[in-house]
Amino acid sequence: MKLSWRSYRLVLREPLRISRSVMAHREAVRLTVTHDGLTGHGEVVTSGYYGLDRAAIERTCAGWTGRLAGCSDPAALRDELSTFDGPAGVLAALDTAVHDLLGQARGLPVHRLLQAPTPTPVATAYTIGLVPVADAAATARRLVAAGFAVLKVKAGDDADVARLAAVRAEAPTARLLLDPNGGWSAEQAVRRLDALTPYRIDAVEQPIPPGRPDLLARVAARTAIPVVADEDAESLADLDRLTGAVAGVNVKLAKCGGIVAATRIVDAARERGLDIMLGCLVASTLGVAPAVHLAGLARWVDLDGHLLIADDPWTGIGGRDGVLRLADTPGLGVTPTTTTGSGLAEADRPGTAEAAR
Repeated sequence: MKLSWRSYRLVLREPLRISRSVMAHREAVRLTVTHDGLTGHGEVVTSGYYGLDRAAIERTCAGWTGRLAGCSDPAALRDELSTFDGPAGVLAALDTAVHDLLGQARGLPVHRLLQAPTPTPVATAYTIGLVPVADAAATARRLVAAGFAVLKVKAGDDADVARLAAVRAEAPTARLLLDPNGGWSAEQAVRRLDALTPYRIDAVEQPIPPGRPDLLARVAARTAIPVVADEDAESLADLDRLTGAVAGVNVKLAKCGGIVAATRIVDAARERGLDIMLGCLVASTLGVAPAVHLAGLARWVDLDGHLLIADDPWTGIGGRDGVLRLADTPGLGVTPTTTTGSGLAEADRPGTAEAAR
């Protein structure tokens, strides 16, 4: 079994501003696992918040080339990944590539391989960043016209209420999600959520900085809007602190370590009465696709990372009309596009890395 990887840049359609940062592009690394004539792919993206840069990704990959060479089949590699000690994003990409490979070997889409509910065409949210109120309204109007029925609005500045009001005016029937990315204090969160309640918000993610689930519980108890833990919900171990404190948890494969870890968290959360949001980082279709295979398990689906980039090097999950659709083909069901922009073509530039040639 062989592991190789290529690095490339994903450029956003427009800079995405949230309460703690602004992003115009992000680096991505495509991992490829080959075995017995089959090829599985996964993607990991860099993240300042999670302290993950391209050099760290490539070092981790280099450290696993020998271990993959010793694996006899994809199922054995999936078991081997339980001993992985490294960045969760890299584990998620390896885990994705292995599931892609296993699905192809067994002739099953990944969700069937997992015996997860078949994701019927599912509505995804689309993120509106911290932009001027008029721009937020124009974006909401465009998205509704395109078919989006779920919108997510970033929060964390003085225009929060006006921005939500403008979006609601343009999207009177849409489900609205709100995400301050931990940008409010607990008292500020209560006041803002009270002011925003008339705009029928479906859920609010991580209203206060992570690390104080007790304060998060106090905020949740003082608002009728369902509170979803995101940065406070990174692993299975976090669920005990969140049970009874919040309405749900945001499961992102890149932060928990992939499909296997995500399904364990989902199962444990549902046993505890917590609802599930499926989220993602800004990534290509390849990076978002594994979560789409789990979409049948979620109350809220926020899988728009591929829709935010200008030149997606992969295709296969749709979403341009607000609806995600999976092809009923073995593995992930995604394929490279023929673009020559910021995607796979950029991976051929000098200086990118490949191991186990």
